[in-house]
Amino acid sequence: MTDILIHQEAGISTITFNRVDKKNSLTAAMYACLADTLEAAATDDATRVVVFQGHETIFSAGNDIADFLNTPPTAGDAPVFRFLRAISTFPKPLVAAVCGPAVGIGTTLLFHCDLVYAGDNAAFSMPFVNLGLCPEAASSLLVTQMMGHHRAAEALLLGEPFMAEAALEVGLVNRVVPPTEANGLAQAVARKLAAKPMASLVETKRLMKKPQAALVQAHMAEEGASFGRMLREPAAREAFGAFMEKRKPDFSQL
Repeated sequence: MTDILIHQEAGISTITFNRVDKKNSLTAAMYACLADTLEAAATDDATRVVVFQGHETIFSAGNDIADFLNTPPTAGDAPVFRFLRAISTFPKPLVAAVCGPAVGIGTTLLFHCDLVYAGDNAAFSMPFVNLGLCPEAASSLLVTQMMGHHRAAEALLLGEPFMAEAALEVGLVNRVVPPTEANGLAQAVARKLAAKPMASLVETKRLMKKPQAALVQAHMAEEGASFGRMLREPAAREAFGAFMEKRKPDFSQL
């Protein structure tokens, strides 16, 4: 599909968000494509590394709200949940290059990547509470582990955005470079990884993730159930209604 570009070369599968006119917001069809790609790559010997990237001005604005409201992810087999399961259990190295805004799942997917490189214009945000929802992708677990409770509260309870240097400080990104260099750096690192013995990479990643693999899946399932319930409740309806009507939401009675 044109909204998601897949390029395979020299053992590297590059997934590019290619909907810049819509700020690379993600639709159900895009999630399905992402899930299909990761599921296939997990067992494809020709794929040794997967790279996520967007445009130098935008990584992803998160969910496409109109599409999200038309096809809400209320079942466990919804494309977004398939994608989250696929990325959280992917056995091979995952690399990401992030420039510009990374909103919602545009940020939370990065907690499942192994190496993340950011343009100095990157801005990360997880505004789930502001939409009357709760975190997803096991981010209520992983953000707290990485950032500590107080910074996690700022990011998740307030939904406050944080910039590339702050992401570097807490360990979400490995390096910050000019936006024009981020995708190239991610590709260079992917080439280094692709040249290493696959069995060693896979086993090392498995061992690194093993201590909390089951916990991540359990947390993700609990978040998904809460997310689906809250999506049908008044706060989310007010938040999304306000977004579509281009007004400030009123939660004073909720």
